[in-house]
Order: sequence, then structure tokens, then C-alpha cells
Amino acid sequence: MHQVTFAEAEYNLKRRKTRREKFLSQINILIPWQRLEARIAPCYPRGKRGRQPYPLRVMLRVHCMQLFYNLSDPVMEDALYEIESMRNFAELTLNGPIPDETTILNFRQLLGSNQLGTTLFEEINQYLVEDCMVLREGTIVDATIISAPSSTKNIKKKRDPEKKAILDTHQVGSLAEQQ
Repeated sequence: MHQVTFAEAEYNLKRRKTRREKFLSQINILIPWQRLEARIAPCYPRGKRGRQPYPLRVMLRVHCMQLFYNLSDPVMEDALYEIESMRNFAELTLNGPIPDETTILNFRQLLGSNQLGTTLFEEINQYLVEDCMVLREGTIVDATIISAPSSTKNIKKKRDPEKKAILDTHQVGSLAEQQ
């Protein structure tokens, strides 16, 4: 059991859930994390020598947030320090260690050198498509899963009753432009 920090206590008392919190909690439910971890585990360091690696589940979640919000490694590290909902999603706390940008980079390179980056992105997308959602690469600053009727731009000019939700992304520009 970890001791709750003042920041975590204050965060837990807030009354409203943000769009980011709602999005991350829905993604957390939709993605079968154990399956993805099982694909990466054979090539993930076991920590027999040197510094102990972060748990695979933490690094996978950090990597996914980078994909969802198109964040660079240094910006992802800053976000983990600054944004409580992202720390919660990655199962991190301010009391414990937080991955630095080099650790985040090394994980991304590990995925790339083992041809897992694209595979994982496609697999995550496959799970989201099963729930009628799509994730695309690009600059996502704000992402929300919303209920919406399907498009009528098809051959029959009718709505598809199977479609339940879409991923609404607000393209506001890159984070570098905002800062």
C-alpha cells in the first residue's frame, strides 16, 4: 500500500471527470493488456543485471498514451509528472519512480527493433474496431469517445445500426505549437 500524496488526495476530491479521464478509462476497459504484454514479454529485459526495468504493463501504457496523444519522449515524461489522469492510467504515483525520456525512448526502440510497434498499433486498433472505434496516427491533442449515429454516406444512404461510437479527435495542432 502506498501513501497518498497531497496532489493525489486533492485530485480524488475533484467533482468532474475530464474528457481525458473518460477516454483513458474507456481505453483501459477495451484493450486486453495481458495479451499485448505477452507479445512483448519475450524481448523485454528481465533485470538480471543493472538497474531494474519498469514493469512491462507501465511501459506499455506509457507507449500507448504517446500514440493516443502524439507526444514526444520529453513531453511524455513531463505529462507523467504533471497530469494525474495519465499517471493513474500508467499505474504510477508521485511517490514512486517515473520513467524518464530515455527510458521511454528505449522502450519505443525495443518495440521497433523487434518489429512490434506497428503490430501493436494494428492490434490495438483491431480491438477498438470491434467496439466501432478507430484510432489513427496524427496530432491528437484532445480525444473523446462519443456516441453518434453512423454516417449516411454509403451506397444505401442509410445509417448502420451496428455502429455505436466514434473517436472524436480535435485537431488543435501539435503540442510544440501550443507551448
